[in-house]
Amino acid sequence: MSEKVEIDESQFEDWSGFIAAINPREVKLNVLLIAMPIAIYATYVAHNPTLAFISSMIAIMPLAFLMGKATEEIALRTGEALGGLLNATFGNAAEMIIAGMAIFAAANATSQADADLMIQVVKASLIGSIIGNLLLVLGLAFVWGGFHHKEQSFSPAAVGANGTLLLLAVFTLTIPTAFLFQNSESDAAITGVLNLSHAAALILVALYGMFLLFQLKTHQDLFAAEGGHHEPAHMSKREAVALLIGATILVGWMAEILVHSLSEGAEELGLSPLFIGVILLPLFGNAAEHFTAITVAGKNKMDLSFAIAVGSSTQIAVFVAPMMVLIAWMLGVGLAFDFGLFETIVVFLSVLIANSIAADGKSNWLEGAMLLGTYAILGVAFYLHP
Repeated sequence: MSEKVEIDESQFEDWSGFIAAINPREVKLNVLLIAMPIAIYATYVAHNPTLAFISSMIAIMPLAFLMGKATEEIALRTGEALGGLLNATFGNAAEMIIAGMAIFAAANATSQADADLMIQVVKASLIGSIIGNLLLVLGLAFVWGGFHHKEQSFSPAAVGANGTLLLLAVFTLTIPTAFLFQNSESDAAITGVLNLSHAAALILVALYGMFLLFQLKTHQDLFAAEGGHHEPAHMSKREAVALLIGATILVGWMAEILVHSLSEGAEELGLSPLFIGVILLPLFGNAAEHFTAITVAGKNKMDLSFAIAVGSSTQIAVFVAPMMVLIAWMLGVGLAFDFGLFETIVVFLSVLIANSIAADGKSNWLEGAMLLGTYAILGVAFYLHP
């Protein structure tokens, strides 16, 4: 059973760990933090929405990585089950903040077209986060871990629990989409789908709470890693918490700039809101999952890697998406679970493929390559989608 590690906090007498975490010489990705002042300049001084859109999206990547670094340090002081949950939660913070900002923008939009655009971005980003974590992040983790270890294993109980919840979430997406497809987009059908989505969102949030109780309390032993080893801490708990809070606040600022510049930036770049929401936003926003899940996979800590990657998809599908529906409901925004026929089929097939590959609780680099190939095909499909 995985236990938390007792760490002597007195060994950290200064803020050297915090400074090292944000130092570009220590972590090359931090060079991209230069995009943050560029985004601020483009927004408040130059009033260049295209530059603001690009730079804010780039800035979210290193900030999300810093959030992942901070949660990884905190996770060292917990068991791997809780550590994976922390990484998944704060790894999804960027997507949650972006989606939340888009919903607020839709609520305060001056035209229905602007509101519809923001709703489309929210739906696309949620779909993209689910398939991005399932196919891209898990695929990269399998490949990187497979290069270092011939075969790796992880808890079959985690596969079963997460896979079942994901299938339930896909079921929740399918019913409203099929309802609208059958009844056309009449006012009565749209109202019915909204009411159905609100009820389903409440049920899914309750079920996710039960899943956490199952994972962290009543059946914690089923999710425990076997023979895992723990890495040494590189910063104090105080430093990790400060880094997490600071990075989260800055992600929120960049997300606000991103949302308000998205419409003009997308038009100037010739990209559809669907492609931006499904591919680009999760690609940059999921940097925390990318680096943390891949790094720990290379260290043969596949239970943690799986908990981060697939746990993130489960959390997006069963908690974040329902919460966005409920927040939109409170703000009077018509956000429902009708994500579109094409998008729903994509998520359904992604869940089936990921569940099939991970069902035996073992992984290798070829299985990772299969997941990455599937994601590449979907990327081309969304780019070409009208």
